[in-house]
Amino acid sequence: MAAGKAAWPLAMMIFIVLLTTVPTGSCTNSTLVLGGLQRSVTYDERAIVIDGQRKLLISASIHYPRSTPEMWPDLIAKAKEGGVDVIESYMFWNMHEPQRGMYVFNGRLDLVRFIKEAEKAGLYFHLRIGPYACAEWNYGGFPAWLHFLPGIRFRTDNPVFKGEMERITRKIVDILKQEKLFYWQGGPVILAQIENEYGNIYKPYGPAGKRYLHWTAQMAEGLNTQVPWVMCQQKDAPDPIINTCNGFYCDHFKPNSHKKPKMWTENWTGWFLAFGGLQPHRPAEDVAFAVARFFQTGGTFQNYYMYHGGTNFERTAGGPFIATSYDYDAPLDEYGLLQQPKWGHLKDLHEILRLCEKPLLHGEVQKLSWGRGREGAVYTTADNQCCAFLSNKDQKKDAEISFNSGTYHIPAWSVSILPDCKNVSFNTAQVNHQTTRMNMKTVKQEHVVPYHATKHTPFVWETYKEPIGAWGSNAFTRVGLKDQMNTTRDTTDYMWYTTSLYSNSSSGVGRLVIRSLGDNMLIFLNGELIGNGYGNYDDPNFQLQLPLTLKEGKNALALLSTTVGLKTYGSFFDITGTGIDGPMSLVWEGKKVDLTRKEWTYQIGLLGEKLELYSEKNNLSTNWASDETHSTYQPMTWYKTIFNAPPGNDPVAVDLWSMGKGAAWVNGHGLGRYWSNFLSSNLGCERTCNYRGVYRPAKCAQNCGQASQRWFHIPRSWLKPSGNIFVLLEEIGGDPTQISFVTRVPETICTFASEKYSMLKTTNGTLQMPMMRLKCGPNQKISSIQFASYGNPQGSCQSFKHGNCHANRTADIVEQACAGKQQCSLSTTNMGLLVGEDPCPGQPKSLAVQAVCT
Repeated sequence: MAAGKAAWPLAMMIFIVLLTTVPTGSCTNSTLVLGGLQRSVTYDERAIVIDGQRKLLISASIHYPRSTPEMWPDLIAKAKEGGVDVIESYMFWNMHEPQRGMYVFNGRLDLVRFIKEAEKAGLYFHLRIGPYACAEWNYGGFPAWLHFLPGIRFRTDNPVFKGEMERITRKIVDILKQEKLFYWQGGPVILAQIENEYGNIYKPYGPAGKRYLHWTAQMAEGLNTQVPWVMCQQKDAPDPIINTCNGFYCDHFKPNSHKKPKMWTENWTGWFLAFGGLQPHRPAEDVAFAVARFFQTGGTFQNYYMYHGGTNFERTAGGPFIATSYDYDAPLDEYGLLQQPKWGHLKDLHEILRLCEKPLLHGEVQKLSWGRGREGAVYTTADNQCCAFLSNKDQKKDAEISFNSGTYHIPAWSVSILPDCKNVSFNTAQVNHQTTRMNMKTVKQEHVVPYHATKHTPFVWETYKEPIGAWGSNAFTRVGLKDQMNTTRDTTDYMWYTTSLYSNSSSGVGRLVIRSLGDNMLIFLNGELIGNGYGNYDDPNFQLQLPLTLKEGKNALALLSTTVGLKTYGSFFDITGTGIDGPMSLVWEGKKVDLTRKEWTYQIGLLGEKLELYSEKNNLSTNWASDETHSTYQPMTWYKTIFNAPPGNDPVAVDLWSMGKGAAWVNGHGLGRYWSNFLSSNLGCERTCNYRGVYRPAKCAQNCGQASQRWFHIPRSWLKPSGNIFVLLEEIGGDPTQISFVTRVPETICTFASEKYSMLKTTNGTLQMPMMRLKCGPNQKISSIQFASYGNPQGSCQSFKHGNCHANRTADIVEQACAGKQQCSLSTTNMGLLVGEDPCPGQPKSLAVQAVCT
């Protein structure tokens, strides 16, 4: 017993030391011992440190509510295949707590399940708790009820807001702890974020903003997550919080302490889409250039925002004017398909960065400069492992760089990576991956067509006419114009403002002048639509002037104000007004009548919403009437039809190009808002997209003069084989007979493999020449070769042409290798042997192919 008593304190002392030992770094997190293994996350000046080892981490933003649980495993698997280590997501407060104290964590909101899906795939997780998200999400992710708490002011030193913020943050942290999801507990969560881009907007809050910032950091650290916390875009993030960069480029970013690693939490792979705006596109070459420059300059953690953008279902899109599609030109498109060549080009980059991991994390760096934007960085370890980056920031001119007894050709606006400091294994401007052009293939609805349907539509439509103006006993009357959000509490997009106008004659034309804070307004006189007005993403406010003729006696004026997502960003964004604020006036018979202080009757929402016409349970509702005449261009009309799900597993969408503005549902699930007649500008699209030079959202934009969004994603898990209920609320008027359902499939595929720039592909220590790879969809085959050239072909996908040297047998060789197959490949070396000639002696050759999948 005496010996036992003497040994016990020593064992306890060893156990305590193991629990309190901190690996290299400045973050004071404890270490948990599980099965004799230490699990800990901290950081030092170079990297995130996991279990005492520095890690080079590639992260991918995938937001769980913007897809479905059935899609999550495939999205995460594709991210992992693309070379990703970490899945990142915001936490969406307004979805998880729609009413104070009432929590929702199921379906698309099953945060725990989503994190565990990442864990199953062997990936880490970064949870951006916020709880402010922005994310182009309605109200920045704040629940509307928060706005109405007495005495509250958002994101400042306000006790009411801080109390609510701490409560939801603690709630989320406690859930993760209960589920053992933090890394030290055996889970995948290695990082957490508090606040979001506060440094961009907090100056107007003055000293209260500073106090709030420090309180936020202390509150987060006090939750004992035992993983590092980050703050993005916060230069003065208090220690030990890591400040991080967001943007298109972060190579020049420096953390606010020499003890913190250089981290990039949002590399914008594209940009968001707004109704009335052009479709953004960021070339793969530029994204890769930004990533390579970041790692060249000492970065070791980089997150793609977005890797999969997904869809803003229901009323989740914010803005205002943010579209339903949140595709973001991400490596995985809105439907979860590979967006090529971006996905593949970045995958190749990640593979090469892995070869440089040890020198990047542990090596000494030597910075080189050859002037005129030509720079180099050489990372060398004590055991002579070496990795070099050679970059050319010139936007027009290629460069010849002499390095390490060799000469390297570096294209303009590109980075070459030499994982052995000798051979170029990757150049950001050289895309050796397939380009895929997708097709939205119309699906025939043969089994739905009834005997009395006309040739104009395959569907039987039923309609319900929404009442104009006040319709319910809950309508109320007040003097003056009321703010819409403060009245509806964001329970609906819609609010009616109705009043009566009187005239002593029936002749003459007056003028109605209305100012609105946005976003959209319809004007009805005596039940007839006489005009509408709307703003845009850059300026949601608008003023409308329109003529009107009053009949003699009483006239009913009804204004329907519609929000298109609440504001998400900026100082004091939470107190931005909505709806019709005035002044409003009527000029009639030579007199100007002020309508601003007139008595108005208000109605919150639409009767069709109250009746839940979009739900499955109201499929047989007597409110619906047969529409055998196929009424079109009718404002404030609900439409309903039945359709069959397209066979197979290809993603499904509905084509709403023929409609005006409104919302859509399938089997009770909200697809989101549509605004098909809000066309983008005819200006701003470039015939060819030059990746060289600093990217901005307007650069390389697409879809001029078209509906900003035409197709609306219907997740497969929301569909039955047959008997699916499709419901539309059309506000302005459209033609439902032109609606069709489509599947998204690859159509035109292209590849360009080049030996230029001394390209030698390093894979698992072997050297390979560039490969031409073509791959159609799962149920498709290559049906024809539209273009093939081995030599020095010019142009890009769908605009290829022969250069001044070309092997005549190229098309025959490619046809033999690929026709009738789902996928095929050829190396440039094999191509030279097969064509039996060297079309460009002494020059590096390229192989360009364009094919069709059917």
